[in-house]
Amino acid sequence: MTQTKNLSKKQNGVAFLFLSPWIIGFLMLTLGPILGSMYLSFTDYDLFTAPEWTGFSNYERLLGGDARYLQSLKVTFGYVLFSVPLKLGFALFLALILNRGLKGLGFYRSVFYLPSLLGGSVAVAIMWRQIFSYDGFINQFLWSAFEIDAPSWITNPDYALGTLVLLAGWQFGAPMVIFLAGLKQIPQDMYDAASIDGARPVQQFFYVTIPLLTPIIFFNFVMQVIGSFQAFTPSYIISDGSGGPADSTLFYTLYLYEQAFTDFRMGYASAMAWVLVLIISAATAVSFLSAKHWVHYSDEN
Repeated sequence: MTQTKNLSKKQNGVAFLFLSPWIIGFLMLTLGPILGSMYLSFTDYDLFTAPEWTGFSNYERLLGGDARYLQSLKVTFGYVLFSVPLKLGFALFLALILNRGLKGLGFYRSVFYLPSLLGGSVAVAIMWRQIFSYDGFINQFLWSAFEIDAPSWITNPDYALGTLVLLAGWQFGAPMVIFLAGLKQIPQDMYDAASIDGARPVQQFFYVTIPLLTPIIFFNFVMQVIGSFQAFTPSYIISDGSGGPADSTLFYTLYLYEQAFTDFRMGYASAMAWVLVLIISAATAVSFLSAKHWVHYSDEN
């Protein structure tokens, strides 16, 4: 018995030895900064002087005294509202096409996935800004094909956010691959039975494909909502870091970055970060609460 205990302790010691790099990294690089930002959110801190405790003043300012903060909330919620359905719609549409047994499926899957690998990069954001500029490809095409003198999409407050939504929709590769994997798992017998009952392709899509695919739809939806709330690079590059024109592309994360590293209001930025955590947590919680009404799992009775 004693030998067994000693062996168990020795094995546990070896296990902790191998886990120690991760544990140290988690404590110093993850948990430490999280607790530090929570403390700083209750202080006035500019990176150069010691933090000064101010209580809930940062949060009070967020809720009622900062018009640009409210604008960043409006822009971010609008971006999430339009970009997530657009991206998931494109992803599901392409997954359905690729699931029809096309030749060279691997090639097409790689081509469609490529924008998701590049879409968040600085280079692609710069390319997108050039495409939608006044003398960019879109306007040149509209003039040559239809003689339409279109505006500069990225400098017009009415259209600037729309260009970022389109950029997000272009990055449909990751959810598309997940949708395609889900479609592969739907038994062909389900479609054969529906066909025998007289269901047409459209009816099969709504009464067979969608219900059986709801767990995948739910997963993609939650992941894309979380990612959209954290979007930063497209707004920063296309608006030159200003969130313009007229704050029409002022994402929440961009305003947070501006407060932290331009105005050096680190305490205020920390409060913004924690409010964002609460917003994402609330959106995720609502998604999970609603899932029981529309998500169907194969093991359910």
